[in-house]
Amino acid sequence: MIFQLIVVLIAIIIGARLGGVGLGVMGGVGLAVLTFGFGLQPTSPPIDVMLMIVAVISAASCMQAAGGLDYMVKVAEKLLRKNPKNVVWLSPLVTYLFTFIAGTGHVAYSVLPVIAEVATETKIRPERPMAISVIASQQAITASPISAATVALLSMLTGFNITLFDILKISIPATLIGVLVGALYSMRVGKELEQDPEYLRRVKEGLMEKPAVQIAGAANKKNALISIWVFLTATVMIVLFGSIEALRPVFEVNGVREQLNMPYIIEILMLSAAAIILLATRTDGIKATKGSVFNAGMQAVIAIFGIAWMGDTFIQGNMAQLTQSIQGIVTQHPWLFGLALFVMSILLFSQAATVRALMPLGLGLGIAHPMLIAMFPAVNGYFFIPNYPTVVAAINFDRTGTTRIGKYILNHSFMMPGLISTGVAVAMGFLLITIFFN
Repeated sequence: MIFQLIVVLIAIIIGARLGGVGLGVMGGVGLAVLTFGFGLQPTSPPIDVMLMIVAVISAASCMQAAGGLDYMVKVAEKLLRKNPKNVVWLSPLVTYLFTFIAGTGHVAYSVLPVIAEVATETKIRPERPMAISVIASQQAITASPISAATVALLSMLTGFNITLFDILKISIPATLIGVLVGALYSMRVGKELEQDPEYLRRVKEGLMEKPAVQIAGAANKKNALISIWVFLTATVMIVLFGSIEALRPVFEVNGVREQLNMPYIIEILMLSAAAIILLATRTDGIKATKGSVFNAGMQAVIAIFGIAWMGDTFIQGNMAQLTQSIQGIVTQHPWLFGLALFVMSILLFSQAATVRALMPLGLGLGIAHPMLIAMFPAVNGYFFIPNYPTVVAAINFDRTGTTRIGKYILNHSFMMPGLISTGVAVAMGFLLITIFFN
């Protein structure tokens, strides 16, 4: 089992270094070694999760192509410029909302330049809003009803009488409070901008004379609004179907009444939303495949395909030994499983892949389902190593140089806001399950 675990970890580490689809395809290599080298029987690939993500990404990509995301960014820019002194509080709420609606944290790219400029113009250290805004965009993944991570968790817990609403009523308030506490901490991070030596050096060298960022907004406001409302309507319907079982259609198959499951509902609604957006706004479907949302989403699908399949095969093939070895300690101290989720997310750079790789082990160990929901925000650990695209983008967008990677790599701008937000979110999750599940 130890040799098999080494193979899994090597595949993950090399895949993370390759980037892009590398994580998924290295999962395939690891699976090949486990299957042909160690004789483990492969489990079924996570088809339902992958198809749900494809459907959601299709709808979100169409909304982006129709100008919906551009319109939201323009609204956010106006809000931030009207309230510049509150940029440390408002910025993470904006990126959180964007991610919550779109289901992917990559939508933060479009608003990060505005956050940096507003902070700079107001003489507020840009590191303060920039770092917590990136963290907020990650935390919202575990609160969004249509994110790949939430969809993956729901697909595993549906058979245990857990609904989408059961997940959201814990994850939304927990992550929001975590982000707000992280923003409170960020208020006092570092020196004031006009006292920061790096900023003063750049001013002296004339590097701060670049013109301010201006967001063009949507080319067609009507189409943008249509796409937003169609997407939001589909999202609300998913939440309703996921929360109220009586709304789901029931079919009789061979004399047995079967209720339509949530994966099918999500796929049907999101594919329909994508089609309605394209038809109503007369948007070219090819354009939807060229946006950042589609690109990031397809990378997530491939990552889950390879890594989750490899992880499932390893866990199921060694479930007896794993259960015997760690069940006692994890049952007594379930927070240790949350720590395992956090560490795995650092390696995988994906909340959804982490859920698919480790949550089956949590179920196999007999950890209570509400506790798994409480620990769900722990999968937001990929800020730890500062090489994730949104982290790198935030550093590049800050012209003042205050958002940075430190001398020792891990002492970067995102570390403390990330640790605080994640830790508080998990702690709040444990508190909330005592209220809602007792």
